[in-house]
Amino acid sequence: MVKIISLVILAILSDSNMGRGRRKIAVIGAGNVGATCAFVLAQKKLGDIVMLDIYEGFAKGKALDMSQDGQVLNFDGNITGTSNYEDISDSDVVVVTSGFPRQPGMSREDLIEKNAEIIKQVGEGVKKFAPNSVVIMVTNPLDLMTYHMWKVTGFPKERIIGQAGVLDSARMTHFVAKEVGCNEEDVHAMVLGGHGDTMVPLPRYTTCGGIPITQLLDKEKINQIIERTAGGGGEIVKLLERGSAFYAPGSAAAIMAEAVLNDRKRLLPASAYLDGEYGLENIYIGVPIILGSRGVEKVIELELNTEEITSLRGSAEFYKDQLKNILGY
Repeated sequence: MVKIISLVILAILSDSNMGRGRRKIAVIGAGNVGATCAFVLAQKKLGDIVMLDIYEGFAKGKALDMSQDGQVLNFDGNITGTSNYEDISDSDVVVVTSGFPRQPGMSREDLIEKNAEIIKQVGEGVKKFAPNSVVIMVTNPLDLMTYHMWKVTGFPKERIIGQAGVLDSARMTHFVAKEVGCNEEDVHAMVLGGHGDTMVPLPRYTTCGGIPITQLLDKEKINQIIERTAGGGGEIVKLLERGSAFYAPGSAAAIMAEAVLNDRKRLLPASAYLDGEYGLENIYIGVPIILGSRGVEKVIELELNTEEITSLRGSAEFYKDQLKNILGY
């Protein structure tokens, strides 16, 4: 009898602890990227989700629409919409997607001044109401806005991460799989550098079933894949005519949030702060990292040849010039 009572008490305590320990994810910006991210997070059953947007009805409407899909897709978390930063209080992870989207003929860099002011406002809200969160940035120009968010919040560098390499590598994976004729699940691509035209795809570290693509594709095909990967976002913008990519970027951000919330220790390429790694410092740029509950737990330094390291440092210098000349850092 005593044993049974003890087990009941433990079960009650366990349920109580689970209620107190429920995870919370804030998605800032309820546009296509933010809504896609929230939808993927909900399907992964990672916790309660709050979508925040300056247009409150927009966020609430999308949250209600998703919530009504709960029975169909077996969600087990709450999805709410708001325009009040107080509602993101105590979030474990904050995904920032807010900002102006790219338009045809517009580069990511054209967005700098417009989106810098938005990120300043968002950063101040996150700093005040979710001071212990890990922040995953999606807003373009990605590497610059990630640095800007770090400065605005004053958070430790490991808790501010940019979603870049996950998306770029996913795009390269798709193009490689099509050329090789294999399943995308068997392709592992590696893309470093800035999230833009200066990105640095690494064919030597891109494999199909463990085989480097340099042994499976000729140089011309590989160069075509590299060019298409670098212009992947622009290709979609041109096709859509009225908008930019959102399914892949939103899903990539959700995968990063999952790695943090579940402490998965994923080895992923992402925009991380460098403090001497690869001979670079005081810059956010795409490199391989270990992503876990503390955010960036380790930066992985690959052995790069002269051409690769020159390209990576060139990408970094490009963004450093913009940080200085446009954002004043």
